[in-house]
Amino acid sequence: MKEFIKDNIKIGIYKDAVALGKAAADFAAQTLNDAIEQKGLANIILATGASQFAFLEVFKKKEIAWDKVTVFHLDEYKGISDQHPASFRKYLKERILDEVRPKKIHFLNGDAENISAEIEQYENLLKNHEIDIACIGIGENGHIAFNDPPVANFNDPKLVKIVTLDEACRQQQLGEGWFPTLDDVPKEALTLTVPAIMRSKVVSCVVPDQRKAKAVHAALFKTIDTACPASILRKHANAHLLLDEAAASLLPQDS
Repeated sequence: MKEFIKDNIKIGIYKDAVALGKAAADFAAQTLNDAIEQKGLANIILATGASQFAFLEVFKKKEIAWDKVTVFHLDEYKGISDQHPASFRKYLKERILDEVRPKKIHFLNGDAENISAEIEQYENLLKNHEIDIACIGIGENGHIAFNDPPVANFNDPKLVKIVTLDEACRQQQLGEGWFPTLDDVPKEALTLTVPAIMRSKVVSCVVPDQRKAKAVHAALFKTIDTACPASILRKHANAHLLLDEAAASLLPQDS
């Protein structure tokens, strides 16, 4: 493992996705357990996608008092049910939540009858819960959650909103195998905004894979700008970026 700090971000580089997933699970579990020890409960935001597979596989096996943990999630496609193969609610239930059984789970319902009311309710939940750790990833276009470059707003007045997904984001969802054709990938989604993520006490950003290397480089070494939404993490007081060697392959060797 290699470690360095860029601005405020603590960066760890691991040999492969398996080692990365174990390190991320260790860190997230320790953060939750510390919060539970200090205040008797903990709140976590969980991400989805192929980048989180190895992390969640280890994380669900950690010794954590899940009956004291409340779970939020980052985003969900607009208009699809929790039975759709690409649903992030379905993903989280099957990959971790049905096994660990947290105290409470707050899902973003992308197929809610009243989307405006759903967004307002979720914003209020976030305002009333101090998030101890947000476990997120970075998209190929540099997005965090579904805050793609065209819609990301570092000073967004909202904590949750509906966004239009850009072409690169939709292509990534297709490329990861979640949908059979590009036309099947929804054009809109509900997402936590950048400020909603930045309100978290700790951000753990897990990024494996060569296809994320350009976005990782931009996030760390280009201007802090919505052209690469993940760059804002350099302004967070306690952000951790965990990479495998492939995702870190474009970083300067002397970093």
